[in-house]
Amino acid sequence: MTVINRSDWFAVRRELSSRGKWLLGFGSFLLPVLVWCIVSYVPFVWHPQVLVESPGSVDYFQPGMRVDKEVFADELSHAQACHTSLPTGEPVNPVYLPAPHEVLRAFYTAFTTPPASRDGVWLHQSLWHSIQVIFWGFVLSSVIGVPIGIVCGTYSAIARLQEPFFEFFRYLPAPAFGALMVAILGIYDGPKIAIIVIGTLFQQVLIVANTTRKLEYGLFEAAMTLGTKKLKLLTHVVIPGILPDLYRDQRILLGWAWTYLIVAELVGTSSGITWYITQQARYEHFDNVYAAIMMIGIIGLGTDLVLAYVGRKLFPWDRTLKA
Repeated sequence: MTVINRSDWFAVRRELSSRGKWLLGFGSFLLPVLVWCIVSYVPFVWHPQVLVESPGSVDYFQPGMRVDKEVFADELSHAQACHTSLPTGEPVNPVYLPAPHEVLRAFYTAFTTPPASRDGVWLHQSLWHSIQVIFWGFVLSSVIGVPIGIVCGTYSAIARLQEPFFEFFRYLPAPAFGALMVAILGIYDGPKIAIIVIGTLFQQVLIVANTTRKLEYGLFEAAMTLGTKKLKLLTHVVIPGILPDLYRDQRILLGWAWTYLIVAELVGTSSGITWYITQQARYEHFDNVYAAIMMIGIIGLGTDLVLAYVGRKLFPWDRTLKA
């Protein structure tokens, strides 16, 4: 029994079975991992460098040194022509592309290896610090942006007064405000949280306003016909009407906030998972770098899946949350 029929691959908005959804979701991760494994473990696929095992007569070669294939071939030819000791080595990928098993090992060692310095922090402490920066940045952005977006989406005059400025400001890169935020808020977590807020707030206002405008106008007419006042129009008609879509928007915007994390944590004193990544990259421990980057993705995706599950429980009538 096939999970997905051939005709279903290009079927427009056709509901997939639960099994089909899970298998396709698993395949979306399996395919890039498979390509990564082929590039890493199949010798004749890429491998542009040679890992020197024995330097032979080449004076600048060292065991464990990586050189380009062309350089190694030239030195090997020269040694053969001079009848001297030949260098030996094996084809490898560049140091910035570790094999999958090395990254998996780094997942374990990153949590079990103590900090190298006395004042250093464990990886789980760095991750927790980054999560706190994201949390407070997104909460502050939502506290400001969601009400403004709802009001702009409801009242045309207020939208005309506010949205041109937000449209202008959303094109300004949030990292450009880093030095200014340090001058105002100091060098610790304040400017980092501010960068998250700046990076998400203005898009949040515009997205929420657009979602609010999609609410069926007949609901407004019915409420106003029954004499609903302005404040109750917002609290009893607009907010309940847009709540499922607003919830989905917030999930998307939370992912947007995560994309600003690395830049935000470079502002002021380097901290959190960003500090860990930069330290590991400095010493060319790229297996740890990949592991840390994947941890960010796992936390972000895990959070989104949990929020999606909660959304299905809160709004069981909304079909878009079941996709």
